[in-house]
Amino acid sequence: MQTQEKSFEVKNLIGGNWEERDGLETEPVYDPATGRVIARTPLSTKEDVDRAVRAAEEAFPGWSATPVVERARVLFRFKMLLEERFDELADLVTLENGKDTKDAAGEVRRGIEVVEFACGMPTLLMGETVRDVASGIDNVSWRYPLGVVAAITPFNFPFMVPLWTAPIAIGAGNTYVLKPSERTPLSAQRIGELLFEAGLPEGVFNIVNGAKEVVDAICSHPGIKAVSFVGSQPVAKHVYELGCAHGKRVQALAGAKNSMIAMPDAVLEKAVPNIISSAYGNAGERCLAGSVLVAVGTEEEQDRLVEAVKKAASEMKVGPGYEEGSELTPLIRDSHRERVRSYVDLAEEEGAEVVLDGRKPPVEEGFFFGPTILDRVTGEMRVAREEIFGPVLSVVRVRTLDEAIEFTNASPFGNACSIYTESGAAIRHWREHIEAGMLGVNVGVAAPMAFFPFNGIKNSFYGDLHATGKDGVRFFTENKVEIVRFYSDPDDVGPSVAYPEEAGA
Repeated sequence: MQTQEKSFEVKNLIGGNWEERDGLETEPVYDPATGRVIARTPLSTKEDVDRAVRAAEEAFPGWSATPVVERARVLFRFKMLLEERFDELADLVTLENGKDTKDAAGEVRRGIEVVEFACGMPTLLMGETVRDVASGIDNVSWRYPLGVVAAITPFNFPFMVPLWTAPIAIGAGNTYVLKPSERTPLSAQRIGELLFEAGLPEGVFNIVNGAKEVVDAICSHPGIKAVSFVGSQPVAKHVYELGCAHGKRVQALAGAKNSMIAMPDAVLEKAVPNIISSAYGNAGERCLAGSVLVAVGTEEEQDRLVEAVKKAASEMKVGPGYEEGSELTPLIRDSHRERVRSYVDLAEEEGAEVVLDGRKPPVEEGFFFGPTILDRVTGEMRVAREEIFGPVLSVVRVRTLDEAIEFTNASPFGNACSIYTESGAAIRHWREHIEAGMLGVNVGVAAPMAFFPFNGIKNSFYGDLHATGKDGVRFFTENKVEIVRFYSDPDDVGPSVAYPEEAGA
C-alpha cells in the first residue's frame, strides 16, 4: 500500500448531497505512521444536525414502506460492493487509523459479517403469533422501525463500528444519521458512497462530521428516536444520560479493563502468541484488548510465564501498518502517545517493575510506542484499574484462581475476560463467578460473531439492548402487539373474499 501520499476531502452527507462546509473549524486527520496530515474534518454545528435529521425524516415514510425484501436486496448489493473493494477498504483503514494490514483486513471482514447478518432482515423482523389465546381470539406481534436513528462511532474501528448499526438500522426500515470520529472520518465516507452505489435512496443514510457540539445535538434532538454510541467510558455515560433525559432509546458501549488469567497448566507455546496478539494488536487501542495478565501459580510458574511473554513482545516488529511484517503499529495521535507514556511513568512511581519499556520506540516519525510490560502490579495501582488504551500489559501475580477472579471482579468494567487453561473444572468455576460479558477460553480477544450481541456489562455498557445480533434488531425496532377477534359468521362472508379474475383466482 502506498496511498499515504494522497490527500482526502471530508464532507457531510445530507439528503443524498455531499456538502463542503467552508468556514468551519477543522480537526486534522493524520496518517499515524508518518504524522502527516492527510485530511481535515469539518467540525459541524447543531444546524447541520438539524438539516440531516430533516432529510432523514423526509426519507423515512418511503423507506419504511419499502418491502423488507427490497431493503434486503440493497444490503446484498452493498455487501457485494464491499467484497469487490475489500483491499481498498482495508488500505483506507490502515491509512487513517494506523493498524497493520492483517488487523485492517480483519476489521473489514467483521464489518461485512454484520451486513451479511442484516441481509436476513426478512427473517429477523418476523413477529410472533398465538391462535386462540381465548375462544376465537388470536394474539399477534409485529415489529416496526423507530424512525430517525443515529450512531456516534470511535476512531479505533472506523469501518467496522459504523457497520455494527447502519445495516441493521436501515434494513429494519429506519433512516440514519452517523457521526464518525473526527480523527478517522474517511472509512465512514466510503461506506456512504457505496451504500448509494448499491441503490439506497437519498436521505436514508446521512453523515454529519464533528465533535462535542454534534454529539450533544444528536443526543438532544427531538427528531432522533435512538442513539448508539461506542467510545470511552466518560463520554458513554454522558451520551447515555443526555440521550435518556431527552426520551431516547440509548445503547452506549464504553471502556474496558480486560483480564487474561493464565493458569499454571496453560500451554505456553500456544497461549503466549495469543496473549501478545490480544495485548498489542491494534496497538492496544481496542476495548477487547487484554491489558492485564493475571499470572496464577507459584513464583517459579509466574516467572516462566512473564519471561516467555517478555521474549515474544521484545521480538515484535514495530513499524507502519502498510509495511510487511509490522506487528506493533502507531497510536492514533501524539497526544494519546503522551497519555500512554504518563501511565508507564506513573506505574513506575507506584512501584511496578518495568520489565519491557516501550517509551522510546525504534521508529522516529509517526506516533509509535513500543511494547511495554509492567510486572508486579497490584490492585491499588491506577494502571491496574484504568483503561490505558495502548500497548501496555500489566502483570498481576496471584496464587489461586479465586484470587484472580476476585481481582478481575473488583474492576468497575466488565467487557471481557479470558482464561488460559486445559482444565474444564477451572473453566466452569471461572465462568460461573467472573463478572464480564464476553468470555474467552484460550482466546485473547473474545469478539462475538455478528449474530451474537457485543455483550459488555457493568461500566462497559450503558443501556438495555446491546449492539449487533438480535439485540441490535430489537434496539432499532418497536413491537406492536395485536389482539384479534372477528364477529362475522363465516357463512355470511360470501363472494366478497374471492379474488378478481385478473389476479388468477
